[in-house]
Amino acid sequence: MNASLALQQEPDQPRTCFVVGPIGDQYAAHGSPEREAYEHHLGIFEQVIAPACERYGITVVRADRIAHAGDINEQICRRVIESDLVIADVSGGNPNVMYELGLRHVTGKPTIHIGEAGQLPFDIASIRTIRYQRSRSHLAGARKEIESALEVGIQDGFELLTPARVLRGIQPVDGSAPSSESEGAEEDAPGLLDDFAVIEDGLDMMTADMDAFTKTIETIAALTEKSGAEMLDLAQASAPASARLGAMARYAELISAPARELNTVAGAFAERMTALDSGVRTALGLVETTPPDERDEGTMEFLEQLMALADSARENLTEFASFGESANDMARLSRHLRKPVKDISTAVKLVTSVMTYMEEWAAKARTLVHGATE
Repeated sequence: MNASLALQQEPDQPRTCFVVGPIGDQYAAHGSPEREAYEHHLGIFEQVIAPACERYGITVVRADRIAHAGDINEQICRRVIESDLVIADVSGGNPNVMYELGLRHVTGKPTIHIGEAGQLPFDIASIRTIRYQRSRSHLAGARKEIESALEVGIQDGFELLTPARVLRGIQPVDGSAPSSESEGAEEDAPGLLDDFAVIEDGLDMMTADMDAFTKTIETIAALTEKSGAEMLDLAQASAPASARLGAMARYAELISAPARELNTVAGAFAERMTALDSGVRTALGLVETTPPDERDEGTMEFLEQLMALADSARENLTEFASFGESANDMARLSRHLRKPVKDISTAVKLVTSVMTYMEEWAAKARTLVHGATE
């Protein structure tokens, strides 16, 4: 079972549960990322979390279902701190979720982490998390894991998370020495170099995503140039509209596969970027607290990798944006082009939207590098 629950001195029955997680925007346009996020996380709440809690008579609520009038930020903070139980969906490392989760961790109260497979944030990856996928069978499995976590916690008490153990002096609250099991868990916990290696692997994969993205755009551009030449020949020959429409349909068919691939790669790139963001920021924070003369060669390579990645992304960003505008212009020529153009436009928007992460990483890395050389 993949759950992490905070320890109480005696087993107790939670009566209230507050759900922390991304919410999205229920009023956003249908098909928009914000609306899709809302529908997805509402489904997780209604199909997974609520039924599991209700089985044990636990009243469950999330932020957008707080009925009382008042300052919403204060209401959320109070529920995060005071609720008997918090279930946190950490998918994608949403900043608000991570902040609220930090508040909860130091209380030492029961907390269950859940998250979509492949989207768990780096900096809490060592904390056991119930993972789910978007299929019905996997959601049912996640619900059963939450139920099992609640059953064990209610019967035997709840384990203490690391932040609360640190605040209380490392040892268990009963004053006994750490068990061999907990010592083994500490031995298995990732160290700083392990963490840097995970981030660097993620950055390398992002670089590969960018290369694949660029190559796919080049493929589509080459097909576009070829089709443009064909269309020009037809126009000069005063070919009928039906002939030009046929050429356009062939062109649309040719670019459909690379357009889908472009969208797929862009989605993977954006998800990887979002998942890595909190881990990279944590790593940069650790570097900042390390005196410059104590930073090793690997740390400097890490900072330089962040700067190089941002420079490469910046060079491609203008080209990506221009390509997206050209794609939108093409969609006006024929209905055959609407689907591949939609894939292309979505891909460009995805990549553009997450480029700010890279710029922020690089800006911090430059500050740390320049501070070390002064």
